[in-house]
Amino acid sequence: MLQTPPAATMTDVKVATNNTHWHQDMKKKEELRISHRLSSPLSIASPVSPQPLFNSVRNRSFSSSQHSLQSTVSDPLLDHSHLKPGQNASLLSYSTTINMYRENAKKTNNMEIQCDFAIFLVEASKRLAQQEGGDINASNQQRAYMLEAEKSLKQIAMRGHSESQYYLANMYAAGLLNKTGKADFDKSFPLFVQSAKHHHPDAAYRTAKCYEDGLGTRKDKAKAVQYYRKAATLNHPGAMYRLGLAEMKGELNRSRNIRDGHKWLKRSAEAATVQYPHALHELARLHEIGLESILFIDLKYAVSLYHEAASLGYAPSAHRLGECYEFGKLDCTSDPGLSIHYYSIAAEQQHPESCFALTAWYLVGIPHILPPSDEQAYAWAMCAARSQLPRAEYAVGYFTEMGIGTTKDEHAAMQWYEKAAHHGEKRAIQRLKPMARPTVNTASKRLSFLSHTSKKEEPTNFIKRATSFLRKPTSP
Repeated sequence: MLQTPPAATMTDVKVATNNTHWHQDMKKKEELRISHRLSSPLSIASPVSPQPLFNSVRNRSFSSSQHSLQSTVSDPLLDHSHLKPGQNASLLSYSTTINMYRENAKKTNNMEIQCDFAIFLVEASKRLAQQEGGDINASNQQRAYMLEAEKSLKQIAMRGHSESQYYLANMYAAGLLNKTGKADFDKSFPLFVQSAKHHHPDAAYRTAKCYEDGLGTRKDKAKAVQYYRKAATLNHPGAMYRLGLAEMKGELNRSRNIRDGHKWLKRSAEAATVQYPHALHELARLHEIGLESILFIDLKYAVSLYHEAASLGYAPSAHRLGECYEFGKLDCTSDPGLSIHYYSIAAEQQHPESCFALTAWYLVGIPHILPPSDEQAYAWAMCAARSQLPRAEYAVGYFTEMGIGTTKDEHAAMQWYEKAAHHGEKRAIQRLKPMARPTVNTASKRLSFLSHTSKKEEPTNFIKRATSFLRKPTSP
């Protein structure tokens, strides 16, 4: 075995002392050490230097020796050419991969590996569902994968594996194991409870939701609070958020306690995730308005919380920032580019108010940022109208009646006006009255107002006036 050389070298010996005997003794020891190293089998290695990475590692490990290990390693040890695929190599089919995975999972008692394989089967089934296109064989294979995953997860769950218990419960709750796709909380609830007893935070949270909403069990607010607290002790942001709201609003048979509710919201905000960003938005909203003598108005802090939530993709926060940068709310400087950016984040998640806000921006456009487009304005208005936003339904009716961004169709316009009127839009109700229908000249003047700014009017004021045609800004 190669040993690390002594700390003293020949250079050290020459300057150490003038004592002759000590000098000779050290010289003999050095000669013996060198002869021992040269007689080692490692000394006959090839003189070819190894790869740089290997070299740097060995230099750090044996820096005190001039003849370190890397100089004795031969190239064959690093030659992986025998591992290269042959000319007839090809990727395995999906079914072959699953079969190999299945055989390996059967050879082990590791519950993590077996659980991962069951989850892989579920994902494979979902993939087939997206690709089947009415294929009976694919449909049968999809069902077979689901049943195999269920059987495997049941076996692992019976051995007390919390992740398997939780995943299987989720499958029942999502209706994946029901031919009709209906949720089966009678089967999922007991599994949520079992997994929660093994300190699974998500399972504890789902158990609390079941007790609160009476899913798979009777409603029990005391039990719901118990499991929310259990999940909160495991740092579950959703559970902490729910407890915060319950304390602040006096829900779940809790006495109203704003101070404790604020503490829970703060803890949830600190642990916020993409799935649970709600506490950030709620805290920001509270700091906008203030609450008694506990939460003071702090607009700068509120905006920073909205930014955090928006960075996690939370649509309501992104929409609020879009309003702030459009209308200069919460002490924000008006910035059309940022307004459009945050509206777009929310609109991508089908947030109806943000979709409709983009309609207004596309109508007027922003120089060097957003070119005006009637087609895009109509498309975003339609997106908002499908969510039954009354103002959007009215706008789609108006665009269709006047032929803005779409083909002119008065009959279809009347249908949209009726929908908007049914949802309480007063302008749609007025438009349905025969005498209230505008003439072509009136409509042309209105469109002219939307399309061109007055030379004497500031661009910012024009934008506010143009967007207010479609939507009234909320209070600052």
